[in-house]
Amino acid sequence: MAELITRSGNEPLVLGFETSCDETGIGIVRGEQMLANEIASSVDLHARFGGVVPEVASRAHLEAMVPTVQRALRAAGVTLRDIDAVAVTGGPGLAGALLVGTAAAKAYALAIDKPLYAVNHLAAHVAVDIVEHGPLPEPTMALLVSGGHSSILQVDDITSSITPLGATIDDAAGEAFDKVARLLQLGFPGGPVIDRLAVDGDSAAIAFPRGLTGPGDAPLDFSFSGLKTAVARWVEAKQRAGEPIPVADVAASFQEAVVDVLTMKTIKACVERGVEHLQIGGGVAANSRLRAMAQQRCDKAGIGLRVPRAGLCTDNGAMVAALGARLVAAGAAPSQLNFSATSYLPVEMITL
Repeated sequence: MAELITRSGNEPLVLGFETSCDETGIGIVRGEQMLANEIASSVDLHARFGGVVPEVASRAHLEAMVPTVQRALRAAGVTLRDIDAVAVTGGPGLAGALLVGTAAAKAYALAIDKPLYAVNHLAAHVAVDIVEHGPLPEPTMALLVSGGHSSILQVDDITSSITPLGATIDDAAGEAFDKVARLLQLGFPGGPVIDRLAVDGDSAAIAFPRGLTGPGDAPLDFSFSGLKTAVARWVEAKQRAGEPIPVADVAASFQEAVVDVLTMKTIKACVERGVEHLQIGGGVAANSRLRAMAQQRCDKAGIGLRVPRAGLCTDNGAMVAALGARLVAAGAAPSQLNFSATSYLPVEMITL
């Protein structure tokens, strides 16, 4: 691999590939500036199954890869010859989906003779906020909430030091949204529709449980499986009694329970560890109630809050390119081309 020489001083131009789940994301970032963020989603293909089917996602990535790369290059106004480095999600994620993305990224990096950085999906969700709000304060607390992850991370350096403080022990927050939406026959994905319905509901109408909030429970871990079951039992009781289901109230009360626990535990982590900045990322970070409650609680605790725009919260290529750009700028060693994608890559491993 040729030695990296950027065409714009200390502002590397990085092409990013994201295929950890059902979105084919291709992003281009120069330094801290996002030039392109193209996404080909296969969510409609999975909707009839009520969730993501790995084989379907992998096939969709194969079909979308080259056209999405071409759209990104056009949007950024650059060519492959201009690219200084390539970055790709190496894990965690669906094994087949990751394989498609990493194979494509390896091929492009080899073809243009540029270094390749295989990066951690969770770290990339944190890094994407750099293209929105500038460099991350150090340290920053990060709350990552998506269909596969609910994690509290202390980020001392996005390129070298991330410490996990808490995580879900069963269902992730986004997974719980999807399952409750399926229960209420609202379709897939569940997060956006529950968020919309909750606006017209009463969040105090139903006292759903707050998981892992007892005195003997893990203080920074999450559990949403019991909440999902509680919603199912409540709905079943109404159905047995022949009563109508107040869908908006169920949605609002369920959402409130999730958001309450997420923000309460994350603020606790910030206060106990003396971290004055919080960043929220992942698909569930687009939830309007999560954003509002986090802002309220951060303001009360004197903590600065950063949340990317909704389009940067869900999986995308710009987040991978953003992390790649930071790694290049930090002088990090690129990945070897024989690396293997890892479905369960721990967040402490920022690169492969």
